[in-house]
Parts: sequence; C-alpha cells; structure tokens
Amino acid sequence: MGGWQWTDAIELCIEGKGWTDTSEPYHRLPARAEGVVRDVVWDLSRKTAGITVRFRTNAKEIRARWTLGGPELWANHTPVYAYSGIDLYAETPAGKWHWVGLSSDIAGLEAECTLNFWGALDGENHEFRAYLPLYNSVRRLQFGIPAGAEIQTVPPRPERPVAYYGTSIVHGAGASRPGMSQVAMLGRRLDYPMINLGFSGNAIMEPEVAAFLAELDPAVYLLDPIPNMEAERITGFAESFIRKLRSARPDTPVILVEDRSYPAAWLTPSLEQENLTRRAALKRVYASLLDDAGASERLYYIEGNGLFGVDNDGTNDGSHANDLGASRLADALEPVLRRTLGISGA
Repeated sequence: MGGWQWTDAIELCIEGKGWTDTSEPYHRLPARAEGVVRDVVWDLSRKTAGITVRFRTNAKEIRARWTLGGPELWANHTPVYAYSGIDLYAETPAGKWHWVGLSSDIAGLEAECTLNFWGALDGENHEFRAYLPLYNSVRRLQFGIPAGAEIQTVPPRPERPVAYYGTSIVHGAGASRPGMSQVAMLGRRLDYPMINLGFSGNAIMEPEVAAFLAELDPAVYLLDPIPNMEAERITGFAESFIRKLRSARPDTPVILVEDRSYPAAWLTPSLEQENLTRRAALKRVYASLLDDAGASERLYYIEGNGLFGVDNDGTNDGSHANDLGASRLADALEPVLRRTLGISGA
C-alpha cells in the first residue's frame, strides 16, 4: 500500500512551553497575558521560538505541512529557513543530537516539505526533535510518514526547564535555522528542556512580565535582557524584576548576563560607553542582590566581554549573533548552567 499517514503535532510531545493555558497550541505566553503585557510583547509571544516537537519513528522519509500566521516570511536579520521553517534533529545511538534536515522550500503561508531532503533515512527507530520557526507563528502543524511506517510520541521529560528570558539575541535573530539559536544549542548540549522567552527588542524587565515568569517553576532563571535596556531602566527595573522572581522561587538559581560587546565598540566611543554604562548599572543591581542572606549561592553573573568571541566575526549585523556568535555565547553560558543544574561536563 502506498500513500502517507499524517499525525497532528499536538498528539506528539510539545516541549518548550511554560504554560498550558494558551490561546493556541504554539503560543509562548498564557491566554490571560493578552491585555496585561504590552501589545508588542503579546504579539511576539505568539511566535514559536524555542518550541519543539519530539517523537519517534522508523520512517525513511519525514514530511511536515504547516500553516503560518505570517504575513512576513523572513527579516533582514533572519533568513526564511529560521524565520518560518521547521528544523529536524535526530538522536544518535550515543545519545547526541545531530541535524537531519529542514524545510527547504517555503513560498507562502501554507507549506509542505520533506525534511530529510538529502535522501532516505535508515529506517531504524530514532527519536527526532523538530524545532518550530523562530519568528513566525504556527497555526497548524502535521508530520507525515509513508504508509506502513510508525510514529509514536515520547513522554515529557521530568526535569524542570531552564527559563531563558531576553532580547532578539535570545529570540534567535540572526540564526540560519531554528536549531541554531544558542537556546536550542544549549538544550542539545545539556540534553535539557529549555523555554525560550526571547521578546525581540522588548525585553525591558517590566513588572507584568515578571509576574508571569514568577508563575513558572524552572530549574534556573537565565536573564539576558540588558541589550534592550538603557542604564537608567536597569537601575529602575532590574532589581525589582529579579526580586519578584526570587520571592516566588527563593531556591531557584538566577543567572544574570551582561550585554554583549558591540563589535564596533573599539572604534566607536558612543557604543563603548553604552556597554560600559549598562554593565555598571547591572553590577550595582547584582551587588545589592548579593546583600540578601544566602544570595551568593543562588545568584550568578556572566560578563559580556567575549560573549560573541573577540575576533568580531560572531555577528551578522553588528548587534545580533550569527551561528558562530550563538555557539560562542552557548560556550560561555554552558559551564554556569551545568553547575547550577548539577550536570557533569560534556
């Protein structure tokens, strides 16, 4: 018998969501956030950055068909594959995650593609992880396998996830594929669930967002919003934002990340001064938080110099990370996350 059998992704394991009470299956904030957070944050929360679908199959070919929310399919800083595509990885027998393929032909809001476009797979039963678009929204998603093959969901992982809040760099701007943001890279390296709470251009530590993040019960809060904040806003909002999280989750570690260095800062005094004033403001907040009893055991600080590397090749536009920059950023974050999560080195 020929033909294809299709499975709706919502019947499989959806990972990377912090809330279940969402308006649609692939939104990142709960439905009740609409009208509470700023409209632009709500709109960005409907983008599927960091959400993955996990399943097992012995199929030799895997197709995906999906409906995008659109209307844009790409942006100046993010190509169509990353902005609107599906990215597929498989687990090796050694337990490592390797890239398999991606949606190679996205011409409109309705798409259907073979994900392993390089050729037939081996037909053995493997676990797969499909990363959803970084910047588009997904209204409907199905996976197709040839008739006679099998597809099964996998159980949700028991670990409490890492909640990673931040800017467009966290959201994934500049990545070549959905699996190439540093959030996705860290999830594979650590084999650990991650929640991408990047809100492009709008991670400004407002109290409404803090209240929703405080509802989560993550293993770690990883906070990286500083590139979206001027020094005055850091001084006025960062400490209360962090204290809101620590009041709700006093035993949950918090990792603070400085803003990355602008690659052109060495030649542009205004950019260098921007980095310096932001970092000074964040360090004052960090020092104040360290005055809390026991804070030093649950509060970590990562400096911004070198986060994209020191050769200035880690960016695509002078601000966002390209794949190389994202990998270097993951390099800087990984040891601290391993320490806080109690995971041994790779």
